Amino acid sequence: MDRLIPAVIGVLVALAALSSCMFVVNERNYAVVFALGEIKEVIDQPGLYFKLPPPFQNVQMFDKRILTIDDAEAERVQTSEKKNLLIDSFVKWRISNPRTYYVTFGGNERAAQERLSALIRDAMNASINRRTVNDVTSRERNRIMQEIRANTAAAAKLLGVEIIDVRLKRIDFVPEISESVYRRMEAERKRVANEQRSIGAAEGEKIRADADRQREVVLAEAYRKAQEIMGEGDAKASAIYAQAFGQDRDFYRFYKSLEAYRASFANKNDLMVVDPSSEFLQFMKSATPAPAR
Repeated sequence: MDRLIPAVIGVLVALAALSSCMFVVNERNYAVVFALGEIKEVIDQPGLYFKLPPPFQNVQMFDKRILTIDDAEAERVQTSEKKNLLIDSFVKWRISNPRTYYVTFGGNERAAQERLSALIRDAMNASINRRTVNDVTSRERNRIMQEIRANTAAAAKLLGVEIIDVRLKRIDFVPEISESVYRRMEAERKRVANEQRSIGAAEGEKIRADADRQREVVLAEAYRKAQEIMGEGDAKASAIYAQAFGQDRDFYRFYKSLEAYRASFANKNDLMVVDPSSEFLQFMKSATPAPAR
């Protein structure tokens, strides 16, 4: 029993020493092997590897995946028109050279993000300072993002990292000029609305004038047709009167005189002063009409 305890301890020590000489690299990481503080090897393939036990050699892992820089505060950038904009952006990046990355930042990811943010900020200012608000917000937005990525690619490579993508998420005016911009937009919309109302009013007047013209034409045509019909009726009536007059002239004269009496004495208060010998009263004086002359 006394001999078994030292054997077990020896096995445990051997296993501990062996485990300190082994390390596993997965597909998400780089492994940088240090020998007495200096970089000896960079491993980028996953698998099981061996090294000397500490303090002769040790291993540090760095993330191989694409990382994101998403600043909480928007950057204040000025356009060529001296307009201040607040721009939210994010950057996709990854470690491309672990050796250079470690030498530059000592493996501090936060320091790397701050350095990359400064590069992006400088490139963003350079691209936006020579463009107008309209260019930044709509017409050349994609081109600006491509320029920022291209202008920072070389500097980032020297740091051991690669810029994968740069995106401008949101572009706003700073609060002190937002109100004036809104008022200008409102005035422009009102101008367009008034212009459309004026065009509508002009079109309405044109339509009404055309309708009035067509109305006059229709009324004139209707009046012409009515006059034609009345003329035809008067002609037919005259023909009938003439025919009746030709058949019995005395009765015709008697009938027309009765119509004249009816029209003249329509009201009981009517008063007429006429010579009794007038031809108008001949049928009142005698039931027999005078012979026609």
